[in-house]
Amino acid sequence: MSDGTLSNGLTLLGMGMGFVLSFLIILIFAMFVMSKVVGFLNRVFPEAVEEVKTVAKKAAVGIDEAIALAIAASIARKRG
Repeated sequence: MSDGTLSNGLTLLGMGMGFVLSFLIILIFAMFVMSKVVGFLNRVFPEAVEEVKTVAKKAAVGIDEAIALAIAASIARKRG
């Protein structure tokens, strides 16, 4: 391999990594600016937040016992 090919490859490698790095820096800056803009807009135009009331459902005690009985019967049938 000649020295010209190697130096061209390294130049291309450096340029490609430089473009990717500069794109990522611009992307981070744009995300920072957009978060500030959205935060400002949320203060200017707030949305009403509705509170959702949830009621906890109680499981019947008999259902757990019935499931345990069905599992035990299934295991006994499989073994026997």
